[in-house]
Amino acid sequence: MNKGVFISLEGGEGSGKSSQISLLRNWLDLIWPQPVIATREPGGTIGAEEIRQLLVTGNRDRWDTVVEALLMTASRRDNVVRLIKPARDRGEAIISDRFFDSTTVYQGIVGGVDADLIDTLNSRFLDDIKPDITLLLDIDPAIGLARVQSREGDENRFESKGMAFHQQVRQGYLDLAQKNDQRFIIINADQDENQVHKDIVAALTPRIKAISGT
Repeated sequence: MNKGVFISLEGGEGSGKSSQISLLRNWLDLIWPQPVIATREPGGTIGAEEIRQLLVTGNRDRWDTVVEALLMTASRRDNVVRLIKPARDRGEAIISDRFFDSTTVYQGIVGGVDADLIDTLNSRFLDDIKPDITLLLDIDPAIGLARVQSREGDENRFESKGMAFHQQVRQGYLDLAQKNDQRFIIINADQDENQVHKDIVAALTPRIKAISGT
């Protein structure tokens, strides 16, 4: 059995991760020999989805960034032990809307949580699970936030943190991608979604072949 592959998508608000995950899942279904599953963070399991509601709703100052990091990690661990790790062990392909890089950027680089604590949360509590490939959907925050203004529902706590915050998030991701360029692939998300998908497929194809041994 081929080992599984774990792909995470990262990016600021309105970068189009949800649409691209749907397209990517359809593409992987055609080429990956085992099932393909999609998950999200925070969330992905029953318990993690309950934690999600604490994190993405309510006033922007509902939690300080240390509490955010701890809640994110609690949600992430449940997702890892109940969904991601078992699927990977079965040789499946897993696509996740965010993973630990989001905590590194949002709560660490931008939020000011101590880097050692972030590293500990990202390493010690996730059973050594990390993405094989991370796609960074890069977009100007002004464009991304304009895209999400029409979203329904109350999951807008992070969107409400202001333009300066989201500009820092974008730069934080770009800096992180540069430091981890063997894992990250930067994709221009300010394009038609079909072109973004084509760019993702072009970048992923050789990596997927190398992992699957085909």
